[in-house]
Amino acid sequence: MRLVEYADRDMLAIDVANVLAGALETALLRHETVSFAVPGGTTPGPIFDALCAANLEWDRVHVLPTDERCVDEGDERSNARLIKERLLTNRASSAVFLPLFGGGTAEQNLAETEAMLAPHLPLSVLLLGMGNDMHTASLFPGMEGLDAALASDAPVLTVARPETQPEARVSLTGPVLDGALSKHLVIFGPEKRDALDRAMTMPPEEAPISAVLNNTNVYWAK
Repeated sequence: MRLVEYADRDMLAIDVANVLAGALETALLRHETVSFAVPGGTTPGPIFDALCAANLEWDRVHVLPTDERCVDEGDERSNARLIKERLLTNRASSAVFLPLFGGGTAEQNLAETEAMLAPHLPLSVLLLGMGNDMHTASLFPGMEGLDAALASDAPVLTVARPETQPEARVSLTGPVLDGALSKHLVIFGPEKRDALDRAMTMPPEEAPISAVLNNTNVYWAK
């Protein structure tokens, strides 16, 4: 893990957007198409606002959420909505979006979605967030099925029904996240910094973020 600290969040957003653009550009030099997995939530929005203007061959970039709430895409809690509104605009509007949830139940189209994602693995570039509880994507401490989602033979996707959340979710599993070729984690505030420090000495079952910290670039601002 490599930790980079910033004086403020605006500076972090601009710099991380440049880092991600560079990682995508490098991947595009080596592959015809590349995959870019990104989180939802409040953290990545300013990064997306800067990154969407990057001068890349976005039509060769396939963007997918690290996880998705099982809600309609128009719902304000939808990660797909955030990604389309904040990232897939400007120059990045030509990128291809790969949804994790298309309606129905969480399990309904899981096999088809895994088959759709398979040609895009390993992930070329991964951007992650982390909660104060040390969850990442929708891999929550103590949730049912977490051990299977972190196992080395885990499938591409898992269904998460954490007791702390109002709806089911579909999430990329631990090995898929950890297997990304370029990994980046953004956290804000002292609570998440403390949580990250704790996670480094805890097993993934208690701190899922620890399953993906190896060779990850971590960016933090107060």
